[in-house]
Amino acid sequence: MIPNVLTVAGSDSGGGAGVQADLKTMLALGVHGMSVLTAVTAQNSLGVQGAWELPVEAVRAQYRSVVDDIGVQAVKTGMLASAELVETVAELLAGTDAPAVVDPVGVSKHGDSLLAASALDSVRTKLLPVATVATPNLDEVAQLTGVRVESEEQLRRAAAAVLGYGPRWVLIKGGHLSGDAVDLLTDGSEEHWLRAPRHDNRHTHGTGCTLASAIASQLAKGHSVPEAVAAAKEYVTGAIAAGFALGGGIGPVDHGWRFRAGS
Repeated sequence: MIPNVLTVAGSDSGGGAGVQADLKTMLALGVHGMSVLTAVTAQNSLGVQGAWELPVEAVRAQYRSVVDDIGVQAVKTGMLASAELVETVAELLAGTDAPAVVDPVGVSKHGDSLLAASALDSVRTKLLPVATVATPNLDEVAQLTGVRVESEEQLRRAAAAVLGYGPRWVLIKGGHLSGDAVDLLTDGSEEHWLRAPRHDNRHTHGTGCTLASAIASQLAKGHSVPEAVAAAKEYVTGAIAAGFALGGGIGPVDHGWRFRAGS
């Protein structure tokens, strides 16, 4: 059977990030993607022009509808917007027997806030403790822990700070550093350093959503966390290399790059 993967995230009307990116990634990686919408954004290549979160009852109903009937082999979370939504989703994840990949989305690629400041404590105390893998970028690490990373050597300190909130594994994404794109995956005892060449391509909208969804897809297939993250990194690196212009600003990564490479 095809594994089922659920994304709990916001909608990106431009199609480059959010639920749209998640579902494209899942299709590309051979799993069945399903979705729980948490928010609707008016968004394009230039930024986020508006965002409206859904009621908690709507989020809970979507989740229960999918999980109780269809079932899931992995869940991925993205934009959760408010403390109330964060706590609701954390409660739902805690009652679901499937790995959870938590992308603690704080700001968009353009610097637009996608998480209320009042929700940060809920992410720390409710959401991160139920994560199988947390995937913060360096801005999100600073937002959540106060740790600011300016060199590869400081990634360990960032990982320890995030692990202190309870996720089983953390993937610290070092894409904002100079040099190669290096990430650190650790559970506090074993470490996996993932390196990829940095591509000179500014069209990288949706990178974080895509990576987290790729990890969830690989976990749903039965891979271990290190195997899932390594495969996801390889997929995302190709998607970044093939990122394309869209509109007048930052274009998206190419979720279908493998299809086009084989044609």
